[in-house]
Amino acid sequence: MNYSILFVCLGNICRSPTAEAVFTRLAQDEELSPLKLQIDSAGTIAHHAGEHSDHRSISAGKKRGYDLSNIISRQVIECDFENFDLLIAMDNSNFTNLSEIAHQTGQSHLIQKIKLFLDYSTQTEYTEVPDPYYGGSNGFDRVIDLVEDASQGLIRQIKNI
Repeated sequence: MNYSILFVCLGNICRSPTAEAVFTRLAQDEELSPLKLQIDSAGTIAHHAGEHSDHRSISAGKKRGYDLSNIISRQVIECDFENFDLLIAMDNSNFTNLSEIAHQTGQSHLIQKIKLFLDYSTQTEYTEVPDPYYGGSNGFDRVIDLVEDASQGLIRQIKNI
C-alpha cells in the first residue's frame, strides 16, 4: 500500500525540508511495512524554488543526524492535492495558503487532506512550527525538536491506517 505526504511551509528552505528529512528517517527506523511512503516538501511561494535548504537548517539537521543537503525547494503545484494523501502545513498561514490554492484551482473537495503538523505533537507549548529564518540559530534546533515530536505522532497515526 502506498501513502504519500507533502510537508509545506512558506519558502521550502527551512521547516518543510527539515520535516521531510526528519520524518523520512524516523519512518525508515520504524519500518512501516507494508506501507510504501512517498515523502516530499514544498513551499506556498516560489521565491526560493530551485535552491537548496537554508545552510542553517542543513547544519542543524546534520548535527542531529538528518541530511537535508539534497533537498531542492519547489512550490506547491495543483496536482499535489491529487497526488498526495496528506498535505502537512507548518503553521496556520501555510494552512490558509494551501486552502486558498485548493479553492483557486477548483480542488476545494481535497481540503480535508490539509492538516497542521503540530496537531500530531504531544508537546503543548507550540501550536505551529515557528519560522526560524529571521531568528537565531537556536530556532533551527527548536524546529527539529518540534518536527521530531510531531513526526512520531504522525507515524503512530499512519500505523493505524
